[in-house]
Amino acid sequence: MTKIDIGLDENVRKSVAEALNATLSDTYAVYMKTHAYHWNVTGPQFHTLHVMFEEQYREMWAALDEIAERVRALGVFAPVSGKQFSEMSAIDNADTSPPSATTMVERLLADHETLIKRAREGLSIAEEAGDAASADLLTVRIQTHEKTAWMLRSMAQ
Repeated sequence: MTKIDIGLDENVRKSVAEALNATLSDTYAVYMKTHAYHWNVTGPQFHTLHVMFEEQYREMWAALDEIAERVRALGVFAPVSGKQFSEMSAIDNADTSPPSATTMVERLLADHETLIKRAREGLSIAEEAGDAASADLLTVRIQTHEKTAWMLRSMAQ
């Protein structure tokens, strides 16, 4: 493999990529849950939640590619299997049947808050490493998930 000479040594790149892969894995888990909830939501809030969940999973789908490509730019591989994603994620994806609409909102809110906290950890690692590109990416992810959490929180009240 060609040497990577981008101003970040190999150990720093690996450390930042590991943090990005954690955010990637959490994002993938929340994406899958949100998409499944989009398909399976029922009740009086069906239309509102169906549309909102679709907006959310589409945004996360695009973000997955950005995060994985940043990992690759650092010279590290992104997870290649559902098993790897699951092992690296802090998100509980143990639903075996669709919960109520209210529970869907509550679970997604908790998941986004978990994702935000882990992305903040990654942001600290990227900033300490002087990796502005990864820090910028993680800042945008935090902002997006904070806004989504706010919207979910508003639905739960």
